[in-house]
Amino acid sequence: MSTKPLALAFLLAAGCQSQTPAPTPPPAEPPAAETGNAKAKELRTRAGALLAALPAEPPAGTNELSEARVDLGRTLYFETRLSKNHDISCNSCHKLDAWGVDNLPTSPGHKGQLGGRNSPTVYNASLHVAQFWDGRAKDVEEQAGGPMVNPIEMAMSDGSQVSAILKSIPGYTPLFEAAFPGVADPVSYENAAIAIGAFERTLLTPSAFDRFLAGQDEALTSAQLDGLAAFMDAGCTTCHNGVALGGQGYFKMGLVQPYESKDLGRFDLTQNEADKGVFKVPSLRNIEKTGPYLHDGSVASLDEAVVLMGRHQLGKELDAATVSQITAFLGSLTGDLPTERIQPPTLPESGPSTPKADPS
Repeated sequence: MSTKPLALAFLLAAGCQSQTPAPTPPPAEPPAAETGNAKAKELRTRAGALLAALPAEPPAGTNELSEARVDLGRTLYFETRLSKNHDISCNSCHKLDAWGVDNLPTSPGHKGQLGGRNSPTVYNASLHVAQFWDGRAKDVEEQAGGPMVNPIEMAMSDGSQVSAILKSIPGYTPLFEAAFPGVADPVSYENAAIAIGAFERTLLTPSAFDRFLAGQDEALTSAQLDGLAAFMDAGCTTCHNGVALGGQGYFKMGLVQPYESKDLGRFDLTQNEADKGVFKVPSLRNIEKTGPYLHDGSVASLDEAVVLMGRHQLGKELDAATVSQITAFLGSLTGDLPTERIQPPTLPESGPSTPKADPS
């Protein structure tokens, strides 16, 4: 038998095999950095529609943030003589070296009396729609005057008593004159509140989250990015939105699942049945530092607060992994304290006519 047909078949088969292209290798996995950047950018786009970075400059509102006025406000913020017993200042309950709180469920005031609600942080407070848990003060200037004449807090009888105290301390006159130039009678309770408000407006705390929103992919850790996604996916931004991640509106405590509390919230202010149990949404900035939590300060841990908010406000039982992710993200909201600005100042010395502390 001739071998030529077999040889020819072999050669044809070999030729066909030599023309078959090699298999295409699978595409290479993108570097981990590129994957992380894509994830960060996607989350930044989502977050940018709901949340916002702190402003570059403090919002002045209708106030004037002159250096003289802000400095006067800082001095008054630490001034204990604005209280009946000369023992309580704004800084007593809103400690500037402790993230603007005293870390107590409710704060002690005149003769140790306890307030009915947790003292919220003063940091970034000027970005809120209103002040206090029930929103009874329209801005930080109005809020600053409230505790001075509250019988449970600083317990001064009225604004005129505050004015009299300030006028009896000679060192305050030039400070008020510089802060309120051209005003015939600048040393007053009203102007003290305005000056304190001016100072409080400067108390902003930029954080890693602000740097992330500004475009720094690496500002948040991988765990914090996962937490941001979990935070948004769970629906937390329904209440905690805007520049302060809260503070922009009012919601019922127990929106989905009832929450038991004797505090009637805004109802005490408005007498509107719909406002029973309604409170201003707290800001989440610096939240890991400002416990205990809720309007009554009844919750000690941030993890527990997240669980309760998921249950009562969203109707969700968040699992441990999701809670851990969300609290990791909340850690990125801890900002930088303005350490130079918040150092306790030297207070003006009392004059011979300064009324003494009233032990009653």
